[in-house]
Amino acid sequence: MTTQAPYPIGTPGIPWGAAEVAAWRSRQHRQRSYADDVLGAIDGLSARFDVVEYGRLDYAPDSYPQFALKSRHWDDALPIMLVTGGVHGYETSGVHGALQFIDRHAADYAGKANLLMVPCVSPWGYERVHRWNPDALDPNRSFHADSPAQESASLMRLVAPFRDRVLMHIDLHETTDTDETEFRPALAARDGVAYEPGEIPDGFYLVDDSEHPQPAFQQAVIEAVAKVTHIAPADAHGEIIGSPVVAPGVIEYALTSLGLCASITTARYKTTTEVYPDSPHATPEQCNAAQVAAVCAAIDFALAHRQA
Repeated sequence: MTTQAPYPIGTPGIPWGAAEVAAWRSRQHRQRSYADDVLGAIDGLSARFDVVEYGRLDYAPDSYPQFALKSRHWDDALPIMLVTGGVHGYETSGVHGALQFIDRHAADYAGKANLLMVPCVSPWGYERVHRWNPDALDPNRSFHADSPAQESASLMRLVAPFRDRVLMHIDLHETTDTDETEFRPALAARDGVAYEPGEIPDGFYLVDDSEHPQPAFQQAVIEAVAKVTHIAPADAHGEIIGSPVVAPGVIEYALTSLGLCASITTARYKTTTEVYPDSPHATPEQCNAAQVAAVCAAIDFALAHRQA
């Protein structure tokens, strides 16, 4: 029997204070460039889409502008489709899948839908390949009133004028092996609780809203992604990451009570994608393509069932 080594920061059983957060932050180092990877791509898209700077994250000595892209010929008579990526900055295909969709497919929806697209919500986390922001807060548990996470608060301000007009919101994520080796152990240490090991599913899956499920919508997305990469099977307990599988590749969360990004609008159709980039059966290109396929299928379904 092996025993999990204590997380290297803090005292087991005692939640972190400011000193532990500072110690954790000192261990995080820039590994890639938001300016090169994301802002450069957005600049290249500015001739085709309206670019909106909707916030700025000041994490001394760094400062990160936050950008959204909008359909150039916005028409209030058309439904709004919201695409978000990089809420967890380390989830690479969420960012690059969103950028790839914008570059290759967003123009296909001109005159059919208004697109509001935010490819990288958490640039500090993107650069440091981390789930949290510098305050050791998870932006994807912080979408609620008076959010302490700047990333979440600024995105909610951007979306507020459209909140009740969005028809579809798809939020692009990944589940990685580091969820078990780093992020969940860090979370347990931060909160002063025991770490309980879990199982990482091998494949793509979706998270529906348990309070307003849309099974046909979820299944349409799964069917489209299955042409690109494999769908995660249920584990021996009929679950994926501890939640019952309600349909092939689909689980449900209470989005609003958990403060998840997919709860920020009243959209009829909403989903969170989860790609598995560490699978021996998937390449980075497939992961990006899976995100793109999911976005296209989600928009197509919402348009086809707009009057449902």
